[in-house]
Formats: sequence, C-alpha cells, structure tokens
Amino acid sequence: MDKIPTLKDIRPFVSTRNACKLCAPLGASVALKGIEGCVPVIHGSQGCATYIRRYMISHYKEPVDIASSNFSEESTIFGGEENLKIALENVIGQYKPKAVGIATTCLSETIGEDVEMQLMQLRDLAKAKGWPELFTVSTPSYQGTHMDGFNATVLGVVKHFSSKTEPVERVNLFPGFVSPADIRQLKEIMVDYGIQATVVPDYSDALDNPVWDQYYRIPKGGTRLVDLKTMGGALASVELGAFTAVRQGGGEESSSADWLEDKFEVKKYQSVLPIGISHTDDFFDSLTKITGKEIPDKYLMQRGRLLDSYADGHKYIFGKKAVVYGEEDLVLALCSFLDEIGVEVVIAASGADSGRLMEQLKIHCPVHGENINVLSDSDFEQIGEMSKLINPDFLIGNSKGNYIATNLNIPLVRVGFPIHDRIGGQRVNHLGYLGTQELFDRIANAMIEYKQNNSPIGYKYM
Repeated sequence: MDKIPTLKDIRPFVSTRNACKLCAPLGASVALKGIEGCVPVIHGSQGCATYIRRYMISHYKEPVDIASSNFSEESTIFGGEENLKIALENVIGQYKPKAVGIATTCLSETIGEDVEMQLMQLRDLAKAKGWPELFTVSTPSYQGTHMDGFNATVLGVVKHFSSKTEPVERVNLFPGFVSPADIRQLKEIMVDYGIQATVVPDYSDALDNPVWDQYYRIPKGGTRLVDLKTMGGALASVELGAFTAVRQGGGEESSSADWLEDKFEVKKYQSVLPIGISHTDDFFDSLTKITGKEIPDKYLMQRGRLLDSYADGHKYIFGKKAVVYGEEDLVLALCSFLDEIGVEVVIAASGADSGRLMEQLKIHCPVHGENINVLSDSDFEQIGEMSKLINPDFLIGNSKGNYIATNLNIPLVRVGFPIHDRIGGQRVNHLGYLGTQELFDRIANAMIEYKQNNSPIGYKYM
C-alpha cells in the first residue's frame, strides 16, 4: 500500500484536535492506586484532580479519590509549598494512608516547584507527627502522555522503596498499563507456576472492587509496601512492554526493570505485551527460564483452543483492514496480533512520539509491517481523516474513537483505556492466551454482525 501523506507532510504546523492521549498525572494516579494504602495528591489546580477523577470513575466504575493541593492565583505566583503542606495534613488526617504519592502538573512544573526539596523541609514535621511514606514524581503533561506519567511513577515507586536485601524467592512483575482483569490473570499465571510475585502496580482490587458492606476511603489491595522493599533481592524482573523506559537526567532512559538490574543485578526479562500466540509464548518462555518449570497444562490447553479458533474464524477476518490506536505498547501488541491472524493494519496511531513505533511494527508485524501508516503524536481528527481515505473494515481502540467508527459506519472493538460508553472496561481481558481468545472472538463476531446488519437478503446461519 502506498503511504498516505499526513497533514504534517502537507503543512509545517497542525494544531492538536482531540489528542490521542491523556495527561501524565492521570497515568501517575492509576499507578499510585496500585500501591497498598496509597493516596495520590495532585500538586496543581483543583481542575486537574477533577478531570482525573472523572476519567477514572467513568472507566473503572468505582469511587476514586484524588487529592489536590488546590493552586489559586496567589499560589501560582508565590509558590505552592504552603498548599502542599495543608493538603498533606488534610489527606493524612482524614485517610490515614500508608503512603502518599505526589504527582506534579504542568502548572507546578512551569513555576519551578521543587517538590523533592519541599518534602525534605517537611521531614522533621513528618517525623514528629508520624506521617506515612511520602514521595513525589515529576509528571508535567507538556512533556509526555499518560503513559509517561504511569511509567515514571512506577519507576519512582521502585526507586523510593526498594533496597539491596538478602535474596528472596520472589519475581518482580511489571505488567504495564493494563486492565484489572489482566492483572488478575497475570497473578493467576504466576501462582500456577509456583512463583511468589511482586506485581507493580497492582490495582486489580483497588480499581475493581466487589460490593462493600461499608465504605472504605482507601480500597483494599495494592502492592504491599513490605514486598516493594525486597525488590532488590528478587530472582528476576519480568517487564511487559517495549516502551517502558523513562527519560532521566542527562538524557538516559531507564525502565523499572533496567534500574533494578543496574542497581541490584536483578536479571531483566522483557517482552511485548502478551497479546497473540507469539508474544504470549515469549512471556511463558521467560517464566520457564526463571523457574525451570514447563508451561502448565492448563495454558497449553488454552493455547490449543486459541489456535483452533484461529482456524474456525479465519474466513471471517482474513484480509480485513483495521485502524489501531492508543498507547504505543498496546498498539504494537494489537498490530502484531492482527498481523498474526491475517488482518491488515492500515493505520497504527498513538498520541505518543517515542520515534520507535514504526521500527517496532516492522519487527513484530512480519506480514504487513512495511505497509502500515504510522501516526505518532496524532489526534483523532487526523485519524478520522486518514481513515476516510483508506476505508477500513473496523477500528480497535478506546471509546474516544467511537465517532470515527460511527461516521464510517464500521465496527469499533473497544479495548484499552478509557472505555466510557460501555460497561466492563475494567474487566476486558487483553493478555495471554485467554485474553487473546476473547479479543479474537470479539473481532470475528463484529465482522459477522456487520455483515448481518448490512445484508440485503438476511444472514442467520454460518
């Protein structure tokens, strides 16, 4: 397929219209919700915290408390140190957290707030009052997406809590920004391998609760602080995703698993998010290398059923054209999976701009990778305009692309974050043989349903 020129090829500057990304403090807040007893504090305006709560509550369908230092015009001019102190006193007094994670915003970063120094100045007060663990992470949205905020926060948590310890029979697992259902499935896999895992972050309960008989200000669950402190002595780290590195001072990039390997010699195993046969095989191969155990029969059966379904549904999806959008890690894994089942990805779009998405797609999509139109630092208007030129058969991504699918009269297979217009976004399985099975069935059924709805003669038997 010939490459279609992008708007940025045509004119040197294009304003962003409905960006294909979310803000960095939002990603930080999701990660912080996966730490035991942790309350996120957004160091900036009240509007930032409100926006984050709105997005998270709409997707996870759970109560989500995000505190704010509540910048005013005065604090914007003279600094927000006093606001932060008051916010911490209020949060700690009312919530009794085990930890407080402070995420900066565009506003606090622009005026030059040094939160690390402010926390050091509060150290004596914190000690006298018996305050919990306090740590901060730099997450201005003007230099990143929600994934940058998420990854920076995970790295910040690892740096703050972990230390060199005696060897422990545990494995560090970094799942990435996936659904609570995905995290539960990964934890089940680790148990079936006989692995004690420190999953960072683990919001599988905190952001997908059962019905409560009483209200908990801080939901139960999360990565235990005691386990975070032993990460430096773990057997290995398993990191899912190809875009997990965070830019550090001096321009170097390091992920959480990189840092643990460099600092404490904890061996790192990394793979693309395990969607599809190939990358799920890679994930299980890593666990086999770490433990010396073969893949449990339970998962061999899941793999076999998945292969069988590929054969059953091949005629409904082979040769279809798809537009994929979202976070770079999710886009890469989905494109690789679609390439595996015979779907031609015509557009792969992300609001991020790592500069590596195209090269990764060429590596992991051997059939159609060379012909994918890659849109980095993109917005939904650009995705919609290019989709109209290409006439894809379906879209796969979050709810924000629904209007594009509606305008083109094609199906949208909802995955990732946010899913605002359907129930169950927090329970979508993406990973492993099981998650891939569910995605494959949904895609095949979306194609069948579209044909049924648009058939002039009826379509009721396969």
